[in-house]
Amino acid sequence: MGPTNEHCDILVVGSGNAGFSSALSAIENGARDVLVIDKCPESWAGGNSFFTAGAFRTAHEGLRDLLPIVNNVDDGTQDIIDLNPYTNEDFAGDLQRVTAGRSDKDLGKILVGESNDTIKWLAKQGIRFQLSFNRQAYKVDGRFKFWGGLHLKTQDGGKGLIQDHLSAARKAGIRISFSTAAKQILMDHETGAVIGMLVEKDGQQITIKTQAVVLAAGGFEANPRMRSQYLGPGWDLALVRGTPFNTGDLLEIAMRDVGAKQAGNWSGCHATCWDANAPPNSGDREISNEFTKSGYPLGLMIDTQGERFVDEGIDLRNYTYAKFGKAILQQPDGIAFQVWDAKTTPYLRSEEYRDEIVKKITANSIRELAEKCSGVGLHSPHKFVKTIQRYNEAVYQHRRKYPDAKWDPSIKDGLSTQSETTMLALPKSNWALALDEAPFLAIKVACGVTFTFGGLAVDPQSTAVISGTTNRQIPGLFCVGEMMGGLFFGNYPGGSGLTSGAVFGRRAGRAAANLAAKKPSRVNAPTVAKL
Repeated sequence: MGPTNEHCDILVVGSGNAGFSSALSAIENGARDVLVIDKCPESWAGGNSFFTAGAFRTAHEGLRDLLPIVNNVDDGTQDIIDLNPYTNEDFAGDLQRVTAGRSDKDLGKILVGESNDTIKWLAKQGIRFQLSFNRQAYKVDGRFKFWGGLHLKTQDGGKGLIQDHLSAARKAGIRISFSTAAKQILMDHETGAVIGMLVEKDGQQITIKTQAVVLAAGGFEANPRMRSQYLGPGWDLALVRGTPFNTGDLLEIAMRDVGAKQAGNWSGCHATCWDANAPPNSGDREISNEFTKSGYPLGLMIDTQGERFVDEGIDLRNYTYAKFGKAILQQPDGIAFQVWDAKTTPYLRSEEYRDEIVKKITANSIRELAEKCSGVGLHSPHKFVKTIQRYNEAVYQHRRKYPDAKWDPSIKDGLSTQSETTMLALPKSNWALALDEAPFLAIKVACGVTFTFGGLAVDPQSTAVISGTTNRQIPGLFCVGEMMGGLFFGNYPGGSGLTSGAVFGRRAGRAAANLAAKKPSRVNAPTVAKL
């Protein structure tokens, strides 16, 4: 028995933020029948978007520009908020700076230029936004000081984002079919246009005929073979931060079936400091993003040999957390210890460091802390102690030279280990406070891979996939989200991934709907299998 048939105007593959943004945009632009499929069961809806903190980076004109779309600021609170404008120039500069100038200029221009309007469009679709007090502000001298250009998040993080997307999709009449795996992209070999997709659901092969397909199924971060193949040796040992279903199938299908052109940083990925005791092969949908351990700018990171290996204060956390996971993976045993003293532990975010989430190592002296860490992977407690002693002395010398310097975690405050008297080979460039006040705290961390940067080449205006053979657009095929290559290289500005999914998803939905409107309408199309 051959495959049965199904029809829709627009087929979207992937149930994350990029996929739902595409589907909502397609409906808004006139598509009547939009179908979203995902190979995961419904209990895993949302892809990697579910596991995020829900942070969206957007250009804006300051607090007054954001207040109309957030629900967590009352009149009294807004009077004690310092939130400066984050301009298009700021956003574009951060994108090019952290990607070493390799980010595709055309993609970047669209991402930045449409970020503000797209966030407000999402709010109109029912996505609930808030100011990110817990992640992006410190209370200094009685005022909330926002920092790092990343000021918006969704209510309840990624969980809330996907809940809102599902509600918006159902309200718009978008059909959703889970446990439905893409198997083959179907083309009209006379015209070169995509005309459908072969999928499998409940062991049954189903042919979905459609006017346009949007690929939004994520990267290959949950595939240890592909991680090792493209990211390099040892990456098969990284912990998976998000969904276990992002295994790169659709990337390989697109290259196999339609000769899709590859683009972007295939040896790069977003990899963050992650709880070493987290599940290895997927995120936990209850604990979710709370396995992130991003408090390292407030302390030190020391490897199993007792050595520091990154400048913890080289930049604001938003511009380092996506690359420091890689730095941990490159250390012996692929683990490290984050260390603080009593001065900065009150500043650690409770959702990441509370007792219910993380295994804490505490002590009343650095030597005692080193001995306790040696029981869970530290090989050189003596060197661990010496490293902290050398660091502390460098901090003391800097304070003697600059007695009026003030610690401020909301800016790059210049408190460092470098002075005319003492200079560490590996500095801590900002927020350098001595670790000398008990009790002391250490946390064991590993590398958590979030998403991969390599993907498919697209036309920036429409997100149409480019053929690797003709270098032209493949009619009827679009690509967004993690599957789209060319935007991020080596690193990314925090929060720009979700914004990219929405900005280009909105464009893909519009382009797909316009394409479908130009094609002859189907009359009495049979529907054998209901998805």
